[in-house]
Amino acid sequence: MAREKTFVLIKPDGVKRGISGKIISRFEEAGLKIVAMKMLSADEELAKKHYFLDEEWAKNVYEKSKKSYDKEGRKFPYKGHMHIGKTIQSWNCDFLCEGPIIAIVLQGPHAIEIVRKIVGSTEPRSSQPGTIRGDFVSIESYAVADENKRVMRNLVHASDSVENAKREISLWFSPNEIHENYKTATEMLLG
Repeated sequence: MAREKTFVLIKPDGVKRGISGKIISRFEEAGLKIVAMKMLSADEELAKKHYFLDEEWAKNVYEKSKKSYDKEGRKFPYKGHMHIGKTIQSWNCDFLCEGPIIAIVLQGPHAIEIVRKIVGSTEPRSSQPGTIRGDFVSIESYAVADENKRVMRNLVHASDSVENAKREISLWFSPNEIHENYKTATEMLLG
């Protein structure tokens, strides 16, 4: 199995709550290797590159959101998919620039899949106990975020595909900041 890399971002709410160490330890305890990590503040330009506004993504969000609003009998406030896409991108960027964040590159077999399982559902309310979002922010939901006209505060971002992991890693780290040539204690035991 190839050594897959994935990108994780501990968002401002995770840093401000002082649970960064607990979040990081979940990944290490699962056997994933930290190959890059740094604390920084994102500016608007970097935040917009990270939360790239993709038309296909915007259409998907529009359809899911409209269905949810209709199901709950609420008036849908968006005129089209790009309207909701730009709104969410703006909220995401504002949130990412709100305070310090921790960018991490993790490596290991099935890293993307494992990290997403550890993190839990995008909507913390739907996350299982034992996941980061299920354990640390389970009262947060789409409804709470919509009511407050803000993005959902769900502690972490995790890449959802190999392509996105590569794009996000290259956005946040230069090649000389990635340190994958050391062996963890587990790797030494396995040979």
